[in-house]
Amino acid sequence: TKTFTAVVLLQLVDEGKLKLDTSVNTYLPGLLPDRRITVRHVLSHRSGLYDHANTLFAQSVQGFENVRNRVYTYRQLMDLSLAKPLTNTPGAVYSYSNANFVVAGMLIEKLTKKSVATAYQERLIKPLKLTDTYYVHPKNTIPGRYSRGYMTADSSGRKIDSTRQTVSWAQSAGALVSSGKDLNKFLSALVRGELTSAAQLKQMLKWTPVNSTQAYGLGLRRRDLSCGSVYGHTGTVQGYYTWAFTSKNGKRSLTSFANTSNNGTVYTTMNRTLEAAFCG
Repeated sequence: TKTFTAVVLLQLVDEGKLKLDTSVNTYLPGLLPDRRITVRHVLSHRSGLYDHANTLFAQSVQGFENVRNRVYTYRQLMDLSLAKPLTNTPGAVYSYSNANFVVAGMLIEKLTKKSVATAYQERLIKPLKLTDTYYVHPKNTIPGRYSRGYMTADSSGRKIDSTRQTVSWAQSAGALVSSGKDLNKFLSALVRGELTSAAQLKQMLKWTPVNSTQAYGLGLRRRDLSCGSVYGHTGTVQGYYTWAFTSKNGKRSLTSFANTSNNGTVYTTMNRTLEAAFCG
C-alpha cells in the first residue's frame, strides 16, 4: 500500500500540486509539531514521527482484537502518534513509521479533494487493469476469493483467524489487498516509468541506507542480493506477510505471500524467496 500511496503523491508532484521538499504543514496547516518535516521526509521514513502501531500492538493479539473492527479517522491516528515525542530530528535518519503514510494519505485527500480509495482507483487500479486490487477500509471483508490470515497468540501459541478486520489502524499505510499478478504488473510498470515522469521516478530511487543489504527510497525498498538489487516493498498486516519486488528493468517480478504474521521463522523464509527467484 505504501508504494501505491507514494506513486499517487509523485503524480501530484508531476501535476504541480505538491513539492517534495516543502513542509507538510504548508499543505496541512498545524498538523505536525515541526515545520522542518517535509513531504520527502514522510515518504522516506525520515520524519521522526512515532509509529502509532507500536502503541496499538505492544501485545500483538490483544492489541489486534481491540482494533479489529474499529474505524479511526486519520486525525485520531495522528493523535496517537503525536502523543509521543519525535524519535529523531527531521531528515536525520531512517526510522520506519506507519504514521508517515497516514500523513501521506491526508495529503492525497487534501490535494485531490477525493478519498484515497478513489485516488488509487482512478490513477492506478483502473489504468493498469488491476482486477484483484481493492482498498478495503472501512469494511472488514475482502471481495472475491482470498486466503484466510492467521496470527499466533502471544503466549498460548493458539492460532487466531484475523481475516476479518478494517485495517483502520493503517489505511493509506496498509489497507490495499491484491494478488501476485496485480502486484507484479504494478511494480513492473513503475520501474519502467509508466506511472510517473522520469524525474519523479529518479526521486523515488534516491536511497537512504537501512542496513548492509537494504535501503529505502520514497515508498520503495531496495534489497541487495548476490546478483544485484531489486525494488519493491514488504507488507505486514495481521495474519498476512507480503513480499513484492521487481528487477531494475521490470522484466522479472516476484510476489510471495504467507497467511500468517508475528512469525519469525516464516519472515526469514520470505526473505529467502528473493534470492531464490532473482539469483537462482
